[in-house]
Amino acid sequence: MHTVDLLQEALKIAGQLGYRIRQEWLGGSGGGGCEIRGRRHLFLDLALTPADQLEIVLQVIQRHPEAASSAMPPQLKTLIQAKRAA
Repeated sequence: MHTVDLLQEALKIAGQLGYRIRQEWLGGSGGGGCEIRGRRHLFLDLALTPADQLEIVLQVIQRHPEAASSAMPPQLKTLIQAKRAA
């Protein structure tokens, strides 16, 4: 599975976890997950490569144990498990 496909699957999981996804040009500053007024937000910097964006989404997902029970491609599950082990 290609990085862009994995990114799309990871974003779908983040959405299922209650994150509002914001993809914006942030000038290479990154992004990440946060909670504002009780709502989860995930900011992704469009200046980053898809691999870097995927890394950010994986960092957010791996914080939620309930993500492990979500239906996802095996490659994505392996990446998330590797993040948890690190």
